[in-house]
Amino acid sequence: MSVLHHAVRQEPFAELSRFRGEFYSCLTRRADALLELADAVLCVDGPVRSLVELSLVGEHRRGHGGLYDALAAGRVDIARLRRALAAVSLPRAADGRLVLAADITCWLRPDAHTSPQRILCHTYGRGKDQHIPVPGWPYSMICALESGRSSWTAPLDALRLAPGDDAATVTARQMRELVERLMEAGQWKDGDPDVLIVVDAGYDVPRLAFLLKDLPVQVLGRMRSDRVLRRAAPPREPHTMGRPPRHGGEFVFGDRTTWGTPNVQTVTETRLYGTATAQAWDRLHPRLTHRSAWTAQLGVLPVIEGTVIHLRVDRLPSGATPKPVWLWWSGTDATEADVDRLWQVFLRRFDIEHTFRLFKQTLGWTCPKIRTPEAADRWTWLILAVYTQLRLARPLAVDLRRPWEKPSPPNRLTPARVRRDFRHLRPHVACPAQAPKPSRPGPGRPPGRKNTRPTPRHDVHTVRKTDTARPSKKKSTDPRPRRTG
Repeated sequence: MSVLHHAVRQEPFAELSRFRGEFYSCLTRRADALLELADAVLCVDGPVRSLVELSLVGEHRRGHGGLYDALAAGRVDIARLRRALAAVSLPRAADGRLVLAADITCWLRPDAHTSPQRILCHTYGRGKDQHIPVPGWPYSMICALESGRSSWTAPLDALRLAPGDDAATVTARQMRELVERLMEAGQWKDGDPDVLIVVDAGYDVPRLAFLLKDLPVQVLGRMRSDRVLRRAAPPREPHTMGRPPRHGGEFVFGDRTTWGTPNVQTVTETRLYGTATAQAWDRLHPRLTHRSAWTAQLGVLPVIEGTVIHLRVDRLPSGATPKPVWLWWSGTDATEADVDRLWQVFLRRFDIEHTFRLFKQTLGWTCPKIRTPEAADRWTWLILAVYTQLRLARPLAVDLRRPWEKPSPPNRLTPARVRRDFRHLRPHVACPAQAPKPSRPGPGRPPGRKNTRPTPRHDVHTVRKTDTARPSKKKSTDPRPRRTG
């Protein structure tokens, strides 16, 4: 092996060892047991099906009792772990900017009647056109995206939504704290391009841009196809009496007669989607009212201008009928290069779904039957640390493919394939966990004695309607356009 190749391999090993040491420092109680639990998730063969089976992995030297005790009584310095995740090397877009994607994923617990702080989570795909609310713990996660097609992201933060939390407000506060940590870690400096935040239609994109307007960020998100925005107010004619208008004419997404001539239009030939046509209109804003999220806003409501992008493609890889996509960008005066870059970056937002699926189906994020939400937070951050170690070990892993699998280039290994080789990489990195000490199990409750302290049961948090609320109307098949934000 040449000296240059040896140095190239030593740098990822050093970064992986540094992160493992920092991760161990974040474990302030039951540290050895928690670290070995994370190593068991990394080194087990196949998906994690149950928590207790991790105690049978060779890298986990403790018994199953210590495993459950680590999750129930362990302690993780989450603030320090957040700073450690922000300090590792992060993927960037083609122009060098950081791209952050935020989304909410749920840990469903429908039968956990003794678990507090459960919320009704909307689930999709459980039936044809059915959105069924299921009790669980929703988590807001933020990941840094790579450029190009990839199943890799860089999870940087996770926050469980408590009963009564507003998703937009919580995400804005979570994103603000993350951007400040990235600036402190040197991931963003003066003169760098603004951080791009990408969200889906479940977020109020203009409100998110308003809450983060003092940070060096830009917000890009999808809007519903029934929205109605307003143009900029026309110039006031001389000698006109009365209050000047704050809003211009309507821009109805579902009415082509209100669109007018786009400011920018691009046509791009793609391999998967055929011809992609993007049209952009500058300086459009929603008409806000003192309702819902803007109830506490005093005085005159702001005018939040941005750029609307309408994207149409010829076909979809799945064969389904393509529908137009409406995007709203917090910037203005977009060029053709900006429009193409924005809709292509939005398609990268769906890479976060690959990360969620790996968390749940391979790393076993939702398989433990944990009772308390504090233990669920502990296990969630353990999974984030596990995934970060996989990402840092990506340039070191060897493709241990199955006989029926196709070979993959070293730089195109998926997280699951990197995990297969982590057992061989673990002896070459730091492992600060100490050997377990012999102990005896506790006496437990004497046989024949009944449990005199039953676990309390908790109801699922639901939003209660007052008696004076208007009765709900049947949902129309042809809803009217939404003219207020």
